[in-house]
Amino acid sequence: MRLQNYLLPFAAGLFLLTACSKHKKTAIEAVYDIPFDTASFLKYNPKKADQRIDAFMQNLHKHSGFNGNVLVAKKGKILYENAFGWANYLTKDSLKLSSRFELASVTKTMTSTAILLLMERGKLRLDQNVKEFFPNFPYDGITIRLLLTHRSGMMNYVYFTDDIYRKQHLNQQKGLNNAQEMDLIAQYKPAPFNKPNVRFLYNNSNFMVLGAIIEKVSGMPYPQFMQENVFKPAEMKHTAVYSKAVYEKIPVDVVGHDRNSWRYSVAQNFLDGPVGDKGIYSTVGDLFLFDRALRSGRLLKEATQDSAYTDRNPMLRGHFNYGYGWRLFEAPGQKVVYHTGWWHGFRHIFLRDMKNDVTIVLLGNMVNGSLLHLDELFRITGMPIVRKSAYSGNGTETEDQ
Repeated sequence: MRLQNYLLPFAAGLFLLTACSKHKKTAIEAVYDIPFDTASFLKYNPKKADQRIDAFMQNLHKHSGFNGNVLVAKKGKILYENAFGWANYLTKDSLKLSSRFELASVTKTMTSTAILLLMERGKLRLDQNVKEFFPNFPYDGITIRLLLTHRSGMMNYVYFTDDIYRKQHLNQQKGLNNAQEMDLIAQYKPAPFNKPNVRFLYNNSNFMVLGAIIEKVSGMPYPQFMQENVFKPAEMKHTAVYSKAVYEKIPVDVVGHDRNSWRYSVAQNFLDGPVGDKGIYSTVGDLFLFDRALRSGRLLKEATQDSAYTDRNPMLRGHFNYGYGWRLFEAPGQKVVYHTGWWHGFRHIFLRDMKNDVTIVLLGNMVNGSLLHLDELFRITGMPIVRKSAYSGNGTETEDQ
């Protein structure tokens, strides 16, 4: 048989393979086919601001001490957006709408999104054991699903690591990364709080480990994976992950202030190294785009999102629960998915009313009780009143939430 008789079928097959590959889209490419009008979402005229919301926010700033940025939207349109107070009191720099805040535990909503993305792409399963990714992980029976729902029973790495650094007089200016934190846990084997899947116990360790798994599965640093697979598709152009393991000084201007006093600005340290549980820096506008990207299906399929917003724990006080990286508030015919954040002088709440399509973002850099007085804002927007007991220190909310 002549050589060309061998080559002709091969060439035809190659042509078909090439032609098919040109039409086959990756999961990342496919999202860009979904309409997403960023300019329309972010369009806002301050002269047409909702005066009821403005009066509420002015009062929250003047009388309750709220210092930060706010965005309120309904059905994809911004009703109100504003900045109140200082980005850094010592330098007298004012906040701007473009100011980027350390999101603290609001980061967890995006880490869970990344994990569910990897699940949709067949890169992992929620029932996989952590030991499949980290064989030296010292705890048995902990799955990705248990991490997502805070049912792993793990100790809190923040306190465990802080204790090691203080006792051994280690350098507290240089942050450690997730892989180094996982190595510490493997080396010291700190006692867990309880056995896996016994009860809900909110704990930063869960999402720090998820951050490490994202890096292991994707082969990318967590910041790169989030940028390429979450921030870019959602057109969150003012959002990034910053870790003290990489940056000597985090390159943002907003400083956290603690203890209800401007005298206490909070310096970043080694605990600002691990990411996934925290570490994302963003704006109120970009969080609104994150909300829109989820609602449009640009990031996750509808069924996947529904699974994330499903109760995964026994109901708390009849209304509150936790899904996959989202706190849940439920009333008859109503569901609000939300998350709070509290870390190193930052205090936030990000709420999404799934029925009425209301989005409320409050990012603050002064830790005080101002975010406990939002009932009137909920009434104005028509959002169910998420009682302050949901985020005021009910045994699950401490300064790493």
